[in-house]
Amino acid sequence: MKISIKNLLVILPIFLISLDLVSENHTVKMLNQGAGGVMVFEPAVLKINLGDTVTFVSTDAAHNSASIPGMLPVNASSWNGQLSRDISVTFTTPGIYGYQCTPHAMMAMIGFIQVGGDSSNLQSVKNNAEKLKSTFVMNQSRLDDYLSLLSK
Repeated sequence: MKISIKNLLVILPIFLISLDLVSENHTVKMLNQGAGGVMVFEPAVLKINLGDTVTFVSTDAAHNSASIPGMLPVNASSWNGQLSRDISVTFTTPGIYGYQCTPHAMMAMIGFIQVGGDSSNLQSVKNNAEKLKSTFVMNQSRLDDYLSLLSK
C-alpha cells in the first residue's frame, strides 16, 4: 500500500488531534497540611500517561512546584513555578520526574510523577535522592517512601 504525501497530510493532523483528546489533566494540591503530614503535595506520587498535563494548585499560600535537577528523564523539560501560583506542566517524555516546593524542600516537600509506566531513570533518581535527603530537617523517610511506590 502506497501512502502519498497528500494522504499523510490529511491523516497526520487527525492523529495529533486524537492524541490531544485522550490526554488527561491531573491536579496536585500544594498544602501546608494533608493526609501525608505537613508540607505536602497531594497526591505526592502520580502515575500518568504520555501527553498528560499536571496542574499544581496553590491551595495554600507560599508554595511552588519546581523540577529537581538530576531527577528528570534525559531530554525532559524542567519547570519552576512562582510562589502562590498554579502551574500546569505537560509531560511529553516518558520516565520519572522529581519535583519540590523550593522554600520547603528542606522539610521534604517533594513528589514524583511517573510518565508512561517508564522507570528507565529510576536508578539515577535514587542516586540523586541520597544527596537531596541529606538536606532534609524533617520527614526523613518521606523520599524513600515515595520512591517505593514507583514501578521498577
